[in-house]
Amino acid sequence: MDGSPPEPPEEEPTEVVDPRAVDLVLRVGELLLASGESTERVNEAMLGLAVAYELPRCEVQVTLTSLLVSAHPGGGAPPMTGTRAIRRRTPAYWRLTALHKLVQDASIGMVELDEAHKRLAEIKRGRPPYPAWLLVVSLGLVSASGSVLSGGGPLVATTAFIATLLGDRAAAYLARRGIAEFFQLTVAAAIGAAAAAIVVAMGNPGQAATVVTGAILALLPGRPLVASIQDGITGDLVSAGARVLEVFFMIAAIVAGLGGVVYIAVSMGVPIDVSHLPTPAAKLEPVAVIAAAAISLTFAVSLATPRDVLAAAALGGALIWVLYVVARGWDVPPVLAAAVAATIVGVLASWLARRHGQPVMPYVVPMIGPLLPGTALYRGMVELNTGSPSTGVLSLIGAVSVALALGAGVNLGGELVRAFQRVGLSASGRWARPAARRTRGF
Repeated sequence: MDGSPPEPPEEEPTEVVDPRAVDLVLRVGELLLASGESTERVNEAMLGLAVAYELPRCEVQVTLTSLLVSAHPGGGAPPMTGTRAIRRRTPAYWRLTALHKLVQDASIGMVELDEAHKRLAEIKRGRPPYPAWLLVVSLGLVSASGSVLSGGGPLVATTAFIATLLGDRAAAYLARRGIAEFFQLTVAAAIGAAAAAIVVAMGNPGQAATVVTGAILALLPGRPLVASIQDGITGDLVSAGARVLEVFFMIAAIVAGLGGVVYIAVSMGVPIDVSHLPTPAAKLEPVAVIAAAAISLTFAVSLATPRDVLAAAALGGALIWVLYVVARGWDVPPVLAAAVAATIVGVLASWLARRHGQPVMPYVVPMIGPLLPGTALYRGMVELNTGSPSTGVLSLIGAVSVALALGAGVNLGGELVRAFQRVGLSASGRWARPAARRTRGF
């Protein structure tokens, strides 16, 4: 004997890769990502299906715009690899919930492969739980509720409602003409700001800010914000970077629309002034709490969440507003107050989602709606165009900071729930996250 280690036995290619299983994993992942799910959850769902349908040594790669699945039968046999590109992403949380139900059933062996393909086709062909006109009107109701939360009355809420519907229809028209989404958002924000400028010109400067605050609220990117921070926290840095850029361009489009209209209005002599902007609520009022609940409720409808989530969304919106106002009453800074309120709501939302066996995004995204910083963005643009550029920049930074605090807070709440759970959706328990066991960045 020469002391050399024995050669490992050759592996027999006894495992068979079913192309239908690869196709199912890709199609489910594509629809999940297009419907608004975070990258980590898509990855978990795809791996769960790969295990359920016995794809050997399966590797999954998920980014914001593409998916890859590769199965290796071994024994020198070539791997089978499939990819799909995500060309269109439309938030449809009812579809996301149905897809997670399919993944759960498949993971415990309740659905054969052919039946899984049939259910997937039904989900893809399915319709949202609300008529199309209600999805459009819900955006106007978000704006109307935001205006009331900012201190406006019925007339202001009606103005914000109409301005938002006009902005949404204008954006839809541009979309049909093939205009980029950046300019769609710019036009929608400009219409809301124009409505506020008209209100100022008519002699009601104190009500103008509440109009534009509501109009902006319907445009702010709450969904991609939450998903971007979740992707970054969980180690999906490529998708996180892409989502952060998406959020940045959406906010930049809104700021561009606001800034252009405010600049034109000031140049024409419209008396837009920072002193007319609403100040944050210092005490709890029943009208404000109801308005916060209405924002989250209508936000949930606009995202096509399942009907059984609406009550939880409304209660979560009221709760996050109450927590925020209480924290501000204790002289907690706005960013920290938003983070604390979002963390508590994130814990409750994640617990509810786990209890009902549903994804967390339909719960948590609508709940942060009342704290999205519409007023701060408008304040910054007014300050930039009325001789206070340094103060305006600080206001914009403050608005972005509050938005990031909301995203980080709700994700921290989810992490706290995850830390004590035993199992989760598609093997999402404590031991299923490789990024959590990395070295400290080295």
